Amino acid sequence: MSFKDKITSLLFSSKKDVQADETLPAEQEQMPQEAPNAPEPVPEDPSRLEIPADHPIRQLYDLRQKEAGGLPSPRLYMDEEGILPPELLEKEKSRLQSSLKSVCATRWKAAKGRTRGKHSKKKAEEEAEDEQTVMDARPWFHLSSDKVYAWMLIFPPVGTGEEVTRDMIYQALSAQGISYGLDTALLDRAAHDRERYFSLYLVARGTPAFDGRNGNIVDSFPRAIQRVLEVNEFGQVDYTSLNLICNVEEGQEICHLVRPTEGEPGRTVTNQEIPAKSGRSVPLPRGRNTEISEDGDALIASMPGHVEFSGTTFQVKPVLDIGGDVDFSTGNIKFVGDVNIKGDVLSGFTVKAMGNVYVGGVVEAGGTVEAGGDLTVVKGILGDGTTVIRAGRCIFAKYIENATIFVRENLQTDCIVNGRIYCDGEVIIRSGRGSIIGGRVWAAKRISASAVGAKSEVKTSVALGGMPCATLEKDLVRKKLARLAAELERLEAQLDSPAKSSLLGKVRMKISVSELRLRQLQEELDAAREELKNQKEADSGRMECGVAYAGTEISFGDELLRLRHETHQCVAKLLCGEIVLM
Repeated sequence: MSFKDKITSLLFSSKKDVQADETLPAEQEQMPQEAPNAPEPVPEDPSRLEIPADHPIRQLYDLRQKEAGGLPSPRLYMDEEGILPPELLEKEKSRLQSSLKSVCATRWKAAKGRTRGKHSKKKAEEEAEDEQTVMDARPWFHLSSDKVYAWMLIFPPVGTGEEVTRDMIYQALSAQGISYGLDTALLDRAAHDRERYFSLYLVARGTPAFDGRNGNIVDSFPRAIQRVLEVNEFGQVDYTSLNLICNVEEGQEICHLVRPTEGEPGRTVTNQEIPAKSGRSVPLPRGRNTEISEDGDALIASMPGHVEFSGTTFQVKPVLDIGGDVDFSTGNIKFVGDVNIKGDVLSGFTVKAMGNVYVGGVVEAGGTVEAGGDLTVVKGILGDGTTVIRAGRCIFAKYIENATIFVRENLQTDCIVNGRIYCDGEVIIRSGRGSIIGGRVWAAKRISASAVGAKSEVKTSVALGGMPCATLEKDLVRKKLARLAAELERLEAQLDSPAKSSLLGKVRMKISVSELRLRQLQEELDAAREELKNQKEADSGRMECGVAYAGTEISFGDELLRLRHETHQCVAKLLCGEIVLM
């Protein structure tokens, strides 16, 4: 408010108004000021070049500003349109910064126009005016390491040098050999752009080369079968759902080939071709009982059977389907492939297969089953002490009672009663009753059960570590040798005859084979013991169970622990040479 306005207000305004006017500034000072809305932070552009304060481009910029007045700030963005891949920007940013610093330093050194000799200050100023550096504008180009992209930055003239022109830009492009993928509209606009100096332009884009895709195999059958049984909400396992046999019909496709593609060559901004690699082909994994289709793109089955991936190839194994029981109508079964039995294996009968064996019913007392692969017994194994079961891989059974089990990998069941189990992997008894009652269970790695033993304190032996299967086989070979020795002694006591000579030859051959096998097993066991000496105790096996009853014996090699009381949530391990319960 002016002095004249204040006098007029005092003469013609009321006292109340004057008081109000006098208090107004104080009230205004006490009224809170509304803070202006803060601008939202702008995300940093990854293509922007960071220029330090001592960079020579800033000195060139200041020189140009002194000579030409107002000048827009440098705009150094490698990719304002966001079309370049991030990995390229990250790779080229450091190269561009290094090249830019070098060329700016050279131009600044030439633009300084230093005078030489020892003269007076006035004379030096006069000579400096006479020898002022004059430099024309200069387009400078940076090519990516693969020469697929080219950027341009125009340096302004110095002194009375010539401003940049369209012809000057195209002459510089020709001198650099840049002729392919030019953005002519951008180049024409850059010659007259207000921000043409100290701005980075992406002026040329070549064509990147694309290597061809390698060929690959698309399988119609799984290469690895998951042997894991799922437990439902009632703690029951459906053993019929473990589909270990993958049936295939003759002529059915097992897998097909996706052929490789040819590479697409590219071209640099200097109009040079960039070679591209073609994809590599892969062979079809052809194995036994398979053949390649006429077009060469598919692997098909040459016979019906079971598909299995072994090593590096698919192969089809024959499958023997038994619609009912293994009894007098079928006799003993010995098959080179897989055996699928819908019914039971009755007492006294034997099933031997090199592949998987599936039994939809039970294996009765006195029955023998030997599987080179997996064995599945849906309704369980009911033995009488003479029942022997062998599997080269895993065994899945509803229950096991009074049977000797020989399994190279893992065993999963609902219950074991008076069984003699030799397992080189893990014994898992968590579904159903989840109990081990009586007998002996020896697992190399782990035993996991809901309960071990019984309230009646029946003796139940649990052993961990070592090589159970090799030890069992060694004992069986020894018993076989004892029987053969007794038979040989009996034959030698008989009168000489052609039949005696024939039988003696056969028995001696069997003894030789058994002795050789016994030596092999002994070597395997000796090697395993050496490995166990260096093995950590934490890897020597463990037993986990919800409850372990009195009468349970736990052993690790020569170490033995007898439980005198019922123990809940029991974990048995070997620590410092002693068995401890955790």
